Amino acid sequence: MFPHAETPDAWAALRADDAALRAGVAAICARYRLDGEPVRRYPTGTQPVYAVGSNCVLKLFPPPDSDGAAAEEDALAAVAGRLPVPTPQVLGSGETDGWRYVLMTQLEGRLLSDAWPDIPAADRDRFAVELGETLAALHGIDTSPLDRLKVDWPAFLQRQRDTAVERQRERGLAAHWLGQIPEFLDTWMPAVEAPRALLHTELMREHLLVAPRKNRWELTGLFDFEPAMVGAAEYDLAAYGLFVSAGDSRLFGRTLRAYGRSDAIGDDAFARRILAYTLLHRYSNLSWYLQRMPPARHQRDLDALAGRWFGATFDE
Repeated sequence: MFPHAETPDAWAALRADDAALRAGVAAICARYRLDGEPVRRYPTGTQPVYAVGSNCVLKLFPPPDSDGAAAEEDALAAVAGRLPVPTPQVLGSGETDGWRYVLMTQLEGRLLSDAWPDIPAADRDRFAVELGETLAALHGIDTSPLDRLKVDWPAFLQRQRDTAVERQRERGLAAHWLGQIPEFLDTWMPAVEAPRALLHTELMREHLLVAPRKNRWELTGLFDFEPAMVGAAEYDLAAYGLFVSAGDSRLFGRTLRAYGRSDAIGDDAFARRILAYTLLHRYSNLSWYLQRMPPARHQRDLDALAGRWFGATFDE
Protein backbone atom coordinates (compact mmCIF):
# COMPACT_ATOMS: atom_id res chain seq x y z
CA MET A 1 0.00 0.00 0.00
CA PHE A 2 2.91 2.34 0.66
CA PRO A 3 5.78 2.65 -1.83
CA HIS A 4 9.40 1.92 -1.04
CA ALA A 5 12.63 3.71 -1.89
CA GLU A 6 16.34 3.09 -1.53
CA THR A 7 18.00 6.51 -1.38
CA PRO A 8 17.44 9.73 0.60
CA ASP A 9 16.45 11.57 -2.59
CA ALA A 10 13.93 8.88 -3.44
CA TRP A 11 12.40 9.06 0.02
CA ALA A 12 12.17 12.83 -0.29
CA ALA A 13 10.35 12.45 -3.60
CA LEU A 14 7.88 9.99 -2.07
CA ARG A 15 7.06 12.34 0.79
CA ALA A 16 5.97 14.89 -1.78
CA ASP A 17 4.04 12.41 -3.96
CA ASP A 18 0.54 12.53 -2.50
CA ALA A 19 -0.91 10.22 -5.15
CA ALA A 20 1.61 7.48 -4.23
CA LEU A 21 0.57 7.68 -0.57
CA ARG A 22 -3.19 7.73 -0.94
CA ALA A 23 -3.72 3.96 -0.93
CA GLY A 24 -1.86 3.62 2.36
CA VAL A 25 -3.73 6.59 3.85
CA ALA A 26 -7.04 5.04 2.83
CA ALA A 27 -6.09 1.70 4.41
CA ILE A 28 -5.19 3.33 7.72
CA CYS A 29 -8.41 5.35 7.72
CA ALA A 30 -10.42 2.17 7.10
CA ARG A 31 -8.62 0.50 10.01
CA TYR A 32 -10.10 3.16 12.30
CA ARG A 33 -13.49 3.23 10.55
CA LEU A 34 -12.75 6.63 9.07
CA ASP A 35 -13.22 5.51 5.46
CA GLY A 36 -15.66 7.84 3.80
CA GLU A 37 -14.35 10.86 5.69
CA PRO A 38 -12.83 13.58 3.51
CA VAL A 39 -9.02 13.50 3.54
CA ARG A 40 -6.96 16.64 2.93
CA ARG A 41 -3.20 16.89 2.97
CA TYR A 42 -1.64 19.85 4.75
CA PRO A 43 0.64 21.83 2.44
CA THR A 44 3.52 22.19 4.92
CA GLY A 45 5.48 19.92 7.24
CA THR A 46 8.50 17.65 7.00
CA GLN A 47 6.34 14.53 7.05
CA PRO A 48 3.05 13.91 5.18
CA VAL A 49 0.17 15.05 7.41
CA TYR A 50 -3.54 14.74 6.61
CA ALA A 51 -6.73 16.16 8.05
CA VAL A 52 -9.23 13.30 8.21
CA GLY A 53 -12.75 14.65 8.49
CA SER A 54 -13.09 17.48 10.99
CA ASN A 55 -11.80 15.68 14.07
CA CYS A 56 -8.66 13.70 13.21
CA VAL A 57 -5.14 14.19 11.92
CA LEU A 58 -3.01 11.42 10.42
CA LYS A 59 0.77 11.84 10.35
CA LEU A 60 2.95 9.47 8.33
CA PHE A 61 6.59 8.54 8.89
CA PRO A 62 8.55 6.72 6.15
CA PRO A 63 11.00 4.02 7.30
CA PRO A 64 14.05 6.35 7.55
CA ASP A 65 12.10 8.54 9.99
CA SER A 66 10.35 5.86 12.05
CA ASP A 67 11.92 7.16 15.28
CA GLY A 68 9.89 10.32 14.82
CA ALA A 69 6.67 8.36 15.22
CA ALA A 70 7.82 6.97 18.58
CA ALA A 71 8.87 10.45 19.71
CA GLU A 72 5.54 11.99 18.68
CA GLU A 73 3.52 9.27 20.37
CA ASP A 74 5.51 9.25 23.61
CA ALA A 75 5.70 13.04 23.90
CA LEU A 76 1.96 13.50 23.28
CA ALA A 77 1.19 10.87 25.92
CA ALA A 78 3.51 12.61 28.38
CA VAL A 79 1.98 16.09 27.92
CA ALA A 80 -1.67 15.01 27.71
CA GLY A 81 -3.68 17.21 30.09
CA ARG A 82 -0.54 18.64 31.69
CA LEU A 83 -0.04 21.88 29.74
CA PRO A 84 -2.03 25.14 29.83
CA VAL A 85 -2.31 24.93 26.02
CA PRO A 86 -4.24 22.03 24.43
CA THR A 87 -2.23 19.33 22.65
CA PRO A 88 -3.42 16.54 20.32
CA GLN A 89 -4.57 13.28 21.87
CA VAL A 90 -3.27 10.05 20.36
CA LEU A 91 -6.08 7.95 18.90
CA GLY A 92 -3.94 5.22 17.43
CA SER A 93 -0.54 4.33 16.02
CA GLY A 94 1.07 1.50 14.14
CA GLU A 95 2.93 0.41 11.03
CA THR A 96 1.93 -0.37 7.46
CA ASP A 97 4.46 -1.57 4.87
CA GLY A 98 7.29 -0.20 6.99
CA TRP A 99 5.68 3.23 7.26
CA ARG A 100 4.71 4.25 10.78
CA TYR A 101 1.82 6.54 11.58
CA VAL A 102 0.21 8.42 14.45
CA LEU A 103 -3.52 9.19 14.38
CA MET A 104 -4.45 12.08 16.68
CA THR A 105 -7.23 14.54 17.41
CA GLN A 106 -7.62 17.72 15.42
CA LEU A 107 -7.11 21.00 17.28
CA GLU A 108 -9.12 24.15 16.68
CA GLY A 109 -7.78 27.43 15.35
CA ARG A 110 -5.48 29.22 12.91
CA LEU A 111 -1.72 29.05 12.86
CA LEU A 112 -0.30 31.78 15.07
CA SER A 113 2.12 32.61 12.24
CA ASP A 114 -0.84 33.43 9.96
CA ALA A 115 -2.92 35.22 12.58
CA TRP A 116 -0.08 37.27 14.14
CA PRO A 117 -0.74 40.51 12.17
CA ASP A 118 -4.39 40.45 13.32
CA ILE A 119 -3.63 39.95 17.02
CA PRO A 120 -3.66 43.06 19.26
CA ALA A 121 -0.63 43.88 21.40
CA ALA A 122 -2.50 43.06 24.63
CA ASP A 123 -3.24 39.53 23.41
CA ARG A 124 0.36 39.07 22.27
CA ASP A 125 1.52 40.09 25.75
CA ARG A 126 -0.84 37.55 27.28
CA PHE A 127 0.37 34.85 24.92
CA ALA A 128 3.95 35.56 26.01
CA VAL A 129 2.96 34.91 29.63
CA GLU A 130 0.89 31.81 28.82
CA LEU A 131 3.69 30.33 26.75
CA GLY A 132 6.16 30.92 29.57
CA GLU A 133 3.81 29.00 31.84
CA THR A 134 3.46 26.31 29.16
CA LEU A 135 7.23 25.92 28.88
CA ALA A 136 7.51 25.68 32.67
CA ALA A 137 4.86 22.94 32.74
CA LEU A 138 6.49 21.09 29.85
CA HIS A 139 9.92 21.20 31.47
CA GLY A 140 8.45 20.08 34.78
CA ILE A 141 7.15 16.77 33.41
CA ASP A 142 8.80 13.66 34.83
CA THR A 143 11.15 12.30 32.15
CA SER A 144 12.04 9.05 33.91
CA PRO A 145 9.62 6.91 31.82
CA LEU A 146 10.54 8.59 28.51
CA ASP A 147 13.36 6.27 27.50
CA ARG A 148 12.71 6.56 23.77
CA LEU A 149 13.12 10.35 23.99
CA LYS A 150 16.42 10.28 25.85
CA VAL A 151 19.69 10.97 24.07
CA ASP A 152 23.30 10.94 25.21
CA TRP A 153 23.21 14.67 25.87
CA PRO A 154 26.96 15.28 26.33
CA ALA A 155 27.70 13.32 23.15
CA PHE A 156 24.96 15.16 21.28
CA LEU A 157 26.33 18.58 22.28
CA GLN A 158 29.88 17.58 21.42
CA ARG A 159 28.83 16.27 18.01
CA GLN A 160 26.90 19.47 17.29
CA ARG A 161 29.87 21.57 18.38
CA ASP A 162 32.32 19.59 16.26
CA THR A 163 30.15 20.05 13.16
CA ALA A 164 28.82 23.57 13.85
CA VAL A 165 30.91 25.42 11.28
CA GLU A 166 30.45 22.87 8.53
CA ARG A 167 26.69 22.65 9.05
CA GLN A 168 26.36 26.44 8.79
CA ARG A 169 28.63 26.52 5.74
CA GLU A 170 26.41 23.97 4.01
CA ARG A 171 23.45 26.27 4.68
CA GLY A 172 25.14 29.22 3.04
CA LEU A 173 26.33 31.24 6.03
CA ALA A 174 28.75 34.01 5.06
CA ALA A 175 32.43 33.65 5.94
CA HIS A 176 32.23 36.72 8.20
CA TRP A 177 29.97 34.80 10.60
CA LEU A 178 31.51 31.36 10.08
CA GLY A 179 34.89 32.57 11.32
CA GLN A 180 33.41 33.69 14.64
CA ILE A 181 31.72 30.41 15.58
CA PRO A 182 34.65 28.45 17.08
CA GLU A 183 35.73 31.19 19.49
CA PHE A 184 32.12 31.99 20.41
CA LEU A 185 31.42 28.35 21.30
CA ASP A 186 34.73 28.11 23.17
CA THR A 187 33.49 30.95 25.38
CA TRP A 188 29.76 30.25 25.66
CA MET A 189 29.42 26.47 25.27
CA PRO A 190 26.60 25.40 27.63
CA ALA A 191 27.41 23.09 30.51
CA VAL A 192 26.64 19.46 29.71
CA GLU A 193 25.45 18.77 33.26
CA ALA A 194 22.44 21.12 33.00
CA PRO A 195 19.25 19.52 34.39
CA ARG A 196 17.30 17.50 31.84
CA ALA A 197 13.73 18.24 30.74
CA LEU A 198 11.23 17.17 28.11
CA LEU A 199 11.84 19.47 25.13
CA HIS A 200 9.51 20.32 22.28
CA THR A 201 12.62 21.69 20.44
CA GLU A 202 10.61 23.58 17.78
CA LEU A 203 8.32 25.90 19.71
CA MET A 204 7.39 28.41 17.00
CA ARG A 205 4.38 30.33 15.73
CA GLU A 206 3.97 27.73 12.98
CA HIS A 207 3.30 25.07 15.65
CA LEU A 208 0.81 27.08 17.71
CA LEU A 209 -2.90 27.60 17.06
CA VAL A 210 -5.09 30.54 18.08
CA ALA A 211 -8.75 31.49 17.78
CA PRO A 212 -10.82 34.62 18.55
CA ARG A 213 -13.15 34.13 21.50
CA LYS A 214 -15.19 36.67 23.49
CA ASN A 215 -13.46 39.75 22.09
CA ARG A 216 -9.93 38.39 22.53
CA TRP A 217 -7.62 35.86 20.95
CA GLU A 218 -6.78 32.65 22.80
CA LEU A 219 -4.14 29.96 22.37
CA THR A 220 -5.96 26.81 21.26
CA GLY A 221 -3.19 24.35 20.47
CA LEU A 222 0.45 23.30 20.47
CA PHE A 223 1.41 20.50 18.09
CA ASP A 224 4.26 18.80 16.19
CA PHE A 225 6.11 16.89 18.91
CA GLU A 226 7.97 14.71 16.41
CA PRO A 227 11.40 16.30 17.22
CA ALA A 228 10.82 16.08 21.00
CA MET A 229 13.65 14.79 23.16
CA VAL A 230 15.03 14.98 26.68
CA GLY A 231 17.81 17.52 27.16
CA ALA A 232 18.77 20.83 28.77
CA ALA A 233 15.75 23.10 29.26
CA GLU A 234 17.44 26.20 27.81
CA TYR A 235 17.73 24.44 24.43
CA ASP A 236 13.98 25.06 23.97
CA LEU A 237 14.43 28.81 24.42
CA ALA A 238 16.45 29.12 21.23
CA ALA A 239 13.55 28.26 18.91
CA TYR A 240 11.16 30.30 21.05
CA GLY A 241 13.34 33.41 20.86
CA LEU A 242 13.75 33.03 17.11
CA PHE A 243 10.26 32.02 16.04
CA VAL A 244 7.78 33.22 18.68
CA SER A 245 9.14 36.34 20.36
CA ALA A 246 11.23 36.77 17.18
CA GLY A 247 13.73 39.21 18.60
CA ASP A 248 11.16 41.22 20.57
CA SER A 249 13.02 41.69 23.86
CA ARG A 250 9.87 42.74 25.71
CA LEU A 251 7.88 39.66 24.70
CA PHE A 252 10.84 37.41 25.49
CA GLY A 253 11.17 39.03 28.91
CA ARG A 254 7.52 38.44 29.73
CA THR A 255 7.91 34.79 28.77
CA LEU A 256 11.05 34.35 30.86
CA ARG A 257 9.40 35.91 33.90
CA ALA A 258 6.35 33.61 33.59
CA TYR A 259 8.69 30.67 33.03
CA GLY A 260 10.45 31.41 36.31
CA ARG A 261 13.66 32.87 34.89
CA SER A 262 13.49 36.53 35.87
CA ASP A 263 17.21 36.21 36.57
CA ALA A 264 17.80 35.94 32.80
CA ILE A 265 16.22 39.31 32.01
CA GLY A 266 18.99 41.75 31.11
CA ASP A 267 21.65 39.04 31.45
CA ASP A 268 24.09 39.19 28.52
CA ALA A 269 25.63 35.84 29.45
CA PHE A 270 22.21 34.17 29.23
CA ALA A 271 21.56 35.69 25.78
CA ARG A 272 24.92 34.45 24.51
CA ARG A 273 24.32 30.98 25.91
CA ILE A 274 20.98 30.78 24.06
CA LEU A 275 22.74 31.82 20.86
CA ALA A 276 25.20 28.99 21.53
CA TYR A 277 22.24 26.60 21.77
CA THR A 278 21.01 28.09 18.48
CA LEU A 279 24.30 27.13 16.83
CA LEU A 280 24.12 23.67 18.42
CA HIS A 281 20.48 23.04 17.49
CA ARG A 282 19.78 20.06 15.24
CA TYR A 283 18.08 22.25 12.65
CA SER A 284 20.18 25.38 13.00
CA ASN A 285 20.31 27.63 9.95
CA LEU A 286 21.93 30.93 10.89
CA SER A 287 21.84 32.25 7.33
CA TRP A 288 18.05 31.89 7.26
CA TYR A 289 17.67 33.47 10.71
CA LEU A 290 19.71 36.46 9.61
CA GLN A 291 17.29 36.96 6.72
CA ARG A 292 14.26 36.70 9.02
CA MET A 293 15.68 39.03 11.70
CA PRO A 294 18.47 41.12 10.19
CA PRO A 295 20.81 42.73 12.71
CA ALA A 296 21.56 46.44 12.64
CA ARG A 297 24.65 47.54 10.72
CA HIS A 298 26.68 47.86 13.90
CA GLN A 299 25.70 44.35 15.08
CA ARG A 300 28.40 42.49 13.18
CA ASP A 301 29.56 39.97 15.77
CA LEU A 302 27.89 37.06 17.50
CA ASP A 303 27.87 38.76 20.91
CA ALA A 304 25.81 41.62 19.47
CA LEU A 305 23.60 39.16 17.60
CA ALA A 306 22.85 37.34 20.87
CA GLY A 307 21.61 40.60 22.37
CA ARG A 308 19.54 41.36 19.27
CA TRP A 309 17.74 38.02 19.28
CA PHE A 310 17.77 36.85 22.90
CA GLY A 311 18.18 39.96 24.98
CA ALA A 312 15.20 40.22 27.35
CA THR A 313 13.59 43.22 29.00
CA PHE A 314 10.50 43.57 31.15
CA ASP A 315 7.95 46.25 31.90
CA GLU A 316 4.56 46.02 33.50
